This record gives sequence, C-alpha cells and structure tokens, in this order.
Amino acid sequence: MAGVPASVVAAGGLVGGYGVARWTKKRPLGGAALAAAGVVAAREWRRKAGTGTAAALTGLYVAAFAGSHPLAKKVGAWPSVFAVAGGVALASWAAADRRAG
Repeated sequence: MAGVPASVVAAGGLVGGYGVARWTKKRPLGGAALAAAGVVAAREWRRKAGTGTAAALTGLYVAAFAGSHPLAKKVGAWPSVFAVAGGVALASWAAADRRAG
C-alpha cells in the first residue's frame, strides 16, 4: 500500500465494505472488506503518527461504522456512508497523513 494515504484506505474501507455487503447481499463479506481496510489503515496510522493516534483513529473508524447505521435512517444509506467516510478521511489526514508528507 505504499503511496496510498491511510485516509484513502480508511474511507475506501467504509464505502467498499458497505458496497460489498449491499451488492453481494452477504454482510459478512462486507464486514471482511471493512476489517481488512481497517487493519491496513491502522498499521499506517501507527507507522506515521504513533500508537496513541492509531488507537484513536481506529476507534473513530469503528464508531463511524456504527454511527452510519442510525444516520442512514435519517439521510439514507449511501449519504450516511459517504458522510462518515469523509469524516474519517479528514481526521486521518489531519492526524497522520498530513505529517507524513
């Protein structure tokens, strides 16, 4: 994953995980995609910004996934997923990717 910012990996994991689950109708498969991207992003966060920042961003990633569900009831599934993915990407960029230059 050299050269791909962790913010892109994390946002892609949230969007891709939902997409896989929706299009295959297999939620565990979407969960696997979400988890795999989360692991890759967490490794990059740790490498770029340290363990504490990686833990915080990983917590945000999980919270975004969980929070997208009630948000989807208000704004729809795809807008919810894109909103939380954008939030995670922005936080990741600010906390880790921006510094890594």
